[in-house]
Amino acid sequence: MSEPKLRIRGLNKSFRAGKIRTQALRDITIDLGQNEFVSLVGSSGCGKSTLLSIVAGLQDPDSGDMAIDGSPIEAPGLDRGVVFQSYTLLPWLTAQRNIEFALRAAGHAAPERRRIARDHLDLVQLGHCANLYPGELSGGMKQRVAIARALSYRPKMLLMDEPFGALDALTRQQMQELLTEIWDKHRLTVLFVTHDVEEAIYLSDRIVVMGIGPGRVTATFDVPIPRPRPVEVLESGMFLDLQRKVLRAIRESSKRLEPV
Repeated sequence: MSEPKLRIRGLNKSFRAGKIRTQALRDITIDLGQNEFVSLVGSSGCGKSTLLSIVAGLQDPDSGDMAIDGSPIEAPGLDRGVVFQSYTLLPWLTAQRNIEFALRAAGHAAPERRRIARDHLDLVQLGHCANLYPGELSGGMKQRVAIARALSYRPKMLLMDEPFGALDALTRQQMQELLTEIWDKHRLTVLFVTHDVEEAIYLSDRIVVMGIGPGRVTATFDVPIPRPRPVEVLESGMFLDLQRKVLRAIRESSKRLEPV
């Protein structure tokens, strides 16, 4: 069996508030394969975002280990592109300059930064907005720039935390379609956090359900729906049946465990 792209083994994380310590994650063990798109779903407070933050290197686990291509994850790195729900663009830089800023940190020379930034704005269909500032862009446009920036330095995997959660329904659907097109072109591994089961099924190869009290993996579902997936697939019997199963698993996993 080949080495997984991302390997997580026995991950535990807790937080202290005064004298009380709360365990946020318990014994998380997950593998993500090469080019696999995996979504984390579950009730609020189950630790989805905490887990993604630890994989990004932004938080340290209490115990357990993680590796990308066999190399331990010990800090943030350019092997992981991260996209959050908040757009995290620098407001004093244009769309193109925001991407170039990330590329400069990755060590690219100025002419190469300009070319790569332009190519990735084209990839997210924003080449015509290269010289606009974030304040001149809609929410969907800002998120496209954030995705272009995260992809520009060619990470091994993309980590996305509710990236479309603040968008209206139509823009969200458009962004989902765009993300599937980008994923199909780049074929990179994606770990995607969402509260939206419909979104998870539409985008993913596999869905991991997390339970609360503490956060833990309670179920996994393969998504057998062939790609490419037109929007009409959301009304298919196969889609709706899987949606019911995932929602049932989330409801069952919302029962808190007793402390151990």
